[in-house]
Amino acid sequence: MEQHRTRPPQSQPSRGGTPLPPQAGRGGARTTRQAGAGVPRTPRTRTRTRTRTALSGSPLVQAVRRFPNPRLTGLGSGLFCTASMFALACLIQLLFSASIVVYGVLFLPVCVLTAVWVRRADLVTAVVAVPIAFAVGLLPIADSDGGFGGRVMGLVTALAMHAGWLYGGTLLAGVIVTVRKARMMTRKAAQRRRAA
Repeated sequence: MEQHRTRPPQSQPSRGGTPLPPQAGRGGARTTRQAGAGVPRTPRTRTRTRTRTALSGSPLVQAVRRFPNPRLTGLGSGLFCTASMFALACLIQLLFSASIVVYGVLFLPVCVLTAVWVRRADLVTAVVAVPIAFAVGLLPIADSDGGFGGRVMGLVTALAMHAGWLYGGTLLAGVIVTVRKARMMTRKAAQRRRAA
């Protein structure tokens, strides 16, 4: 009695005569590299990639990334700014004999930090907190004849004589807050476009 040999099933050749790899079939999943292989890269995309690579490697960007980046609430940013200016004013009273020019110079970086560290939901509070902190910080270094009335008069005189520092710091904080708000709105618009 003859026994029929069973042959193992052979894969059917494709139209070109060579078998296709498993990922090239209908149900095969494409890898990320394969999915983006057919998308042409425009010169603008290449320029952006080169710019990001160059900027991420610069020492200034690396120093900024190492810098602490807390996110303060509206109340927290106000307390930070006020406490910093009051502490700096006490230090100036001891070291620089109550120099309001030194106080004004140190006021500017405090304004920048307040505007950078406030969280996105409370951006407007940074612009409000900065002038209040400037006025509170002037209390230890303002000229006064003694008593509550003399202290208030000295504070008002210092605010009138050195309003340029107050306006400059408030303007600086306002510009930073406006830039952050514009970037946040641009990001949200881009996310909406992607979702649509």
